[in-house]
Amino acid sequence: MNRIVAIIVLMALPLMGRAQNILGKSVSWDHHSLVIDGHRICGVMGEVHYSRIPSDEWQREVHKMKEGGISMIACYVFWNHIEELENQYDWSGQRNLRAFLQICKDEGLPVVLRLGPFCHGEVRNGGIPDWVVTSGCRLRSEDPVFLGFVERLYRQIFTQVQGLQWKDGGPVVAAQFDNEYGGRGSYLMALKHIAVSIGFDLPFYTRTGWPELATPVPFGEMIPLYGDYADGFWDRSTREAAGAYFKAFNFHAQRTSTAIASEQLQHGTATVGEQQYPYFTCELGGGMMQSYHRRIYTYPQDAYSMAVVKLGSGSNLLGYYMYHGGTNPMSKLPGTYLNEHQRCLVTNYNDMPVLTYDFQAPLGEFGQVNPHYYLLRKLHLFMQDYGELLAPMEAVFPCEQDLRQKDDSHLRWSYRTGKGGAEGPAEPSAFVFVNNYERFADLKAKSGVQFEVCGVHFPQKPMTIPAATACIFPVNVDGIRYATAQLIAHRDGKIYLEQIPGVPTEIALQSGRVLKNVKARGLQQPVCENMYLLNSEEAGKLFLENGEGTEAKTRSLEIAASRVAAAGPARQITMGEKKVAQEPEDADFEAAARYQIEIPADSAERSGLLRIHYRGDVARLYAVNAAGTATLIDDNFYNGLPFLYGLWRLPAECRMLELRILPLQPQMPVYFPREADTTPGESVEKVEILIP
Repeated sequence: MNRIVAIIVLMALPLMGRAQNILGKSVSWDHHSLVIDGHRICGVMGEVHYSRIPSDEWQREVHKMKEGGISMIACYVFWNHIEELENQYDWSGQRNLRAFLQICKDEGLPVVLRLGPFCHGEVRNGGIPDWVVTSGCRLRSEDPVFLGFVERLYRQIFTQVQGLQWKDGGPVVAAQFDNEYGGRGSYLMALKHIAVSIGFDLPFYTRTGWPELATPVPFGEMIPLYGDYADGFWDRSTREAAGAYFKAFNFHAQRTSTAIASEQLQHGTATVGEQQYPYFTCELGGGMMQSYHRRIYTYPQDAYSMAVVKLGSGSNLLGYYMYHGGTNPMSKLPGTYLNEHQRCLVTNYNDMPVLTYDFQAPLGEFGQVNPHYYLLRKLHLFMQDYGELLAPMEAVFPCEQDLRQKDDSHLRWSYRTGKGGAEGPAEPSAFVFVNNYERFADLKAKSGVQFEVCGVHFPQKPMTIPAATACIFPVNVDGIRYATAQLIAHRDGKIYLEQIPGVPTEIALQSGRVLKNVKARGLQQPVCENMYLLNSEEAGKLFLENGEGTEAKTRSLEIAASRVAAAGPARQITMGEKKVAQEPEDADFEAAARYQIEIPADSAERSGLLRIHYRGDVARLYAVNAAGTATLIDDNFYNGLPFLYGLWRLPAECRMLELRILPLQPQMPVYFPREADTTPGESVEKVEILIP
């Protein structure tokens, strides 16, 4: 196809695809939000990579995500997971995209497919197979050879998607083209043309909003999605609180982040016209991985505080990367792994673990429920029940938007406001967003706090906002004039609020009545019998299925770990291609300290979660069969957290586990968090199994 014809075809493309499915359900968007069946929504999107999770766990884990308040799934389709060898496509087992999509359909969760061809996702070559990289074509360009490879890929993906698109009553509602691309917009349009010509016909299409494109994509063709992280493994520094991540903890109108992928991308200013699109995120850090040179340790409040700030800054879709961790599949190429590392042909910026991709996410590598799962859940309930009111509200920023790192001069807050509902008060409704937390900043409690919003002055007497508090207060919502408690849900005629720890609860009703010093579960007056005040723990676990949901009751069984070999001579830590410390190779583990861990015969115990409390540089876990052959099953970069493994994934022939640990060395060119014990050497403090 010559260039003139190509341009004509691209101009003829529909901006977005079929908005209504065979069931009559419609999806559209405007500059505020998504609109489903005429109702505005504030969606919650959770990233999970199906090919990093065994297929027999998909149904359970997707359901867990839904219980956590996720209303939309996002996932990469990694090219080198399905065509690592040229023309040998593998859609079997945990690579079976179609089966995964069917599970999402059964759970009623729309899916945004991130098609690539470049995905990143800390995968070897960003997901582009080695054979493409070495073919001589120009990657991620309009080179006809490369686009020919992409067309083959997209056609293969379409075999998995056909009949499961939104228009067919399926879950696939959107597709993202490439990722973290900063070249010419015509390349992204060429990808869209290929997809549409094959048969992709979706309500909307997306791209990452960073970095700034060299030339734009025509308006309306792809919605740019944004992101932010509390910290980043990709930062070149080995010190604490490096980079510009602190900006994610302050309210501001700027949608783009200067912290994402800062080791490789030059971030520019906001794209002209971005305000005409809805403000959506696709990569709000649900946690963070560890690279070899930077061992990030995240805290539950990191994700929650950022989410509150994003909502308060105007975002109407919170997309978490990652919401569920995973494990890289094994490569089909001898001596090769599918992780990103400095020896890769491309994306050789960071040395990542060979197998684990836990990401310290709300749901971890083995589906373990982490504390921020519950912390975020109460926010997701609020977005489900009050999203239609919140979505058209504009963000207002009473405070300075461009703060210095660790600035503690004032309370950080914003509000969003708009007209009250048809049955609501004449005055505008509003939500006040408060954040008194910044990672590593140790912000102090703020006293003398009162707000003036939409003509409402509250509380009656100045209050104190404790340190590390992030919360949302309603104004003129659901019969409440104001409250110094957080709205959680409105269901079955009942209004649920959360008591903010350390903040006196004051609830003023539209009737004029003011309730002060209310305790959790203490709303007994007839005028507010439909209101329920909950403590923080209750709020996070509200409405879990069967009253329990994912809150598994476990017992702990301690097992022995016998040291059978001391570590040999310490390896020399070299600086890699990108001038940061280089991770060990397979051969280095021949000199590792070795421990034998006997695995229990009891089936219940073998269905538990192994937790290894250790100290060292890098640890690897091997399954040993009756013949003594050791097979690598997982690895861990030490950052102070235990090494976890789901015993239900053990190969049937496994008779014993072997743990190999490389010792810590003095003055390593590595960032270790304050939680890590960096005493040189290695040790195993305790090995236990958490049994459901």
